[in-house]
Amino acid sequence: MRLAICPGSFDPVTLGHVDIIERASRIFDQVIVVIFTNPQKAPLFTTDERAAMLRECTSHVPNVTVDSSSGLLTDYATAKGAQAIVRGLRVISDFEAEFQMARMNKKLAPALETVFMMTSNEYSFLSSSLVKEVASFGGCVRQLVPDRVADRLKEKFGGKA
Repeated sequence: MRLAICPGSFDPVTLGHVDIIERASRIFDQVIVVIFTNPQKAPLFTTDERAAMLRECTSHVPNVTVDSSSGLLTDYATAKGAQAIVRGLRVISDFEAEFQMARMNKKLAPALETVFMMTSNEYSFLSSSLVKEVASFGGCVRQLVPDRVADRLKEKFGGKA
């Protein structure tokens, strides 16, 4: 069985994330979407809230499951028996940071491969940070995130978004 890990903070999940997850699910037998804690970020949504949103957004994809972890990605992936880590790339500037992480992951777990997927053109500008900023000022994010996520953002920002 070909198992891939699709890691991220998903705060919140965007249509770009869903696009990468769906495409990865067509390549791998199983995909585990893992919410990792990033100590450099203060999340808007709790891990449980993000997991619930991800489950809702991927419920139509039978070979995708959602989990969370606070440890090293390579330790998690190795423990699960994964062969690959899937990462989405939006623009050239993403590549430098992703390349460094991929090299470190390869050093820590030589058997794991990193698979980069180019984001679909319509999502190349999209980031969770940008979505949160637009939503915080009352901007419409319905074409950027799944509908239920847009509703959750509106709730978080007191009726805005």
